[in-house]
Amino acid sequence: MKLASVLTPPSPENMQLAVQCGVEGIVTRYPGPTLNDLVTVKQRIEDHGLQLFAIEGYLPIEKIKLGIDEDGSEMRAMKELIRNLGTVGVPLLCYNFMAGTDWVRTELSAPERGGAKVTGFNLQQAEQAVSLNATESELSQEEISAEKLWANLEAFLKEVIPVAEEAQVTLVMHPDDPPLPVFHRKARIMNSIEAFEKLVALVPSPRNAICFCQGTFAAMGVDTPSTIRRLGRHIQYVHFRDAQGSPEAFVETFHDNGPTDMAAALRAYQEIGFNGPIRPDHVPQLYGEDDGEPGYTMLGRLFAYGYIRGLIDGTKDRRTPEVSS
Repeated sequence: MKLASVLTPPSPENMQLAVQCGVEGIVTRYPGPTLNDLVTVKQRIEDHGLQLFAIEGYLPIEKIKLGIDEDGSEMRAMKELIRNLGTVGVPLLCYNFMAGTDWVRTELSAPERGGAKVTGFNLQQAEQAVSLNATESELSQEEISAEKLWANLEAFLKEVIPVAEEAQVTLVMHPDDPPLPVFHRKARIMNSIEAFEKLVALVPSPRNAICFCQGTFAAMGVDTPSTIRRLGRHIQYVHFRDAQGSPEAFVETFHDNGPTDMAAALRAYQEIGFNGPIRPDHVPQLYGEDDGEPGYTMLGRLFAYGYIRGLIDGTKDRRTPEVSS
């Protein structure tokens, strides 16, 4: 496994801290439509002794999800991004298929250990906020069914996976966060183990793979280690975090203070032969970080680096192979 990280901000100071903590590579948001945009970001990361492992977030894919990319501009942009990633040697593109929204939280300062602050979600609060703040036109926005989303996803994969195979870039699907069946009048489809099995069967290819976000799977109520074993080789990227609760109401936790047996999860990754990037995802805001971006501040990330490195090292199979006489 390779310890990876997002950095907010991706400043020279934060990159140096990441290197000092043993981080090997960085994950960053969509840099822009041109090859030069990508090269510039990659070079800045490599100048600090790090690799660029993946692009995720803010992708030109929202119309594709809804099936309204009528001029094909987003499809062309996604294909060009994949080709550019292949050209510069970035192995992963992480995306999601949440229509109309990205990941959502209703609470940014839920209390955790020692007064640290974590993010949380409550469906009832989210629905109330929509009712209070949305205009009539927003509330009447077109719904989208699960069947339509699956059809749009299949059409997308049939277009881009051949490009990804040629470029040697792997697309990794992130689960819906929160993993609800419907949110804001739009269906969600990547919210169960069975959905991810269906995903990889739509267009069978090593380039059609899974981002295993542990916190989201924890909110689904699954047993994380057994789910890792079940999805096996299809897992090519890991968001390492934990959450307490259900899809309708949950809070995030310190990596060592949630319901998941994190050591068992790491052993499961070892068992399936996972050797890709694993990164701490949302982290608690610690003392003095109130001005930072909730879930993405640096002190909590430093704690997570050490915790993950310790788990990786402690779960390695150190048995000495028998030597035949």
